[in-house]
Amino acid sequence: MSITPTRDKALELLTRYNKSESLLKHALAVEAVMRHFAGKLGEDVEKWGIIGLIHDVDYEMYPDAHCIKAREILESEGWPEDYIHAVQSHGYKICTEVRPDHTMEKVLYTIDELTGLITATVLMRPDKRIEGLEVRSVIKKWKQKSFAAGVNRQIIEEGAQMLGMQLYNIIEDTIKGMQKEASALGL
Repeated sequence: MSITPTRDKALELLTRYNKSESLLKHALAVEAVMRHFAGKLGEDVEKWGIIGLIHDVDYEMYPDAHCIKAREILESEGWPEDYIHAVQSHGYKICTEVRPDHTMEKVLYTIDELTGLITATVLMRPDKRIEGLEVRSVIKKWKQKSFAAGVNRQIIEEGAQMLGMQLYNIIEDTIKGMQKEASALGL
């Protein structure tokens, strides 16, 4: 049994396993950024967005088996292997040894943590809005290791290297992707 993934199916599955508002907003942020990068790179916007939305399907209920339990959940629902591999690969060197091979997987690996840093940066702004956020503001916060200390900056740097992209450009495009869904993200 194999399904054709849709955004509706991804959202239903995500919300079945995750109830935390912050995790759901994170999933929406990653989805928005994945869609942005797919459009920029001439890739399948819908597929990239769905993978971004579903990437943390197991996180809230199974934090100690993150990315491992995702495979079980997605397989039991009949999701295609390429979607499962992409979801698992975002945890490379953190909770799985599934390497991001394709550009889509490398983008997901890179921007997953970065969306958290950008969100934290926005929430420190007086107006708490992503509109007008500049890359230099994010880089300034990046350099403060105590700021958003849970954000693994090394993963973001490794992802940028995998992609062969400058960190500045990745931050800029991540901001642009998140700005497109600012109201849904509460930013």
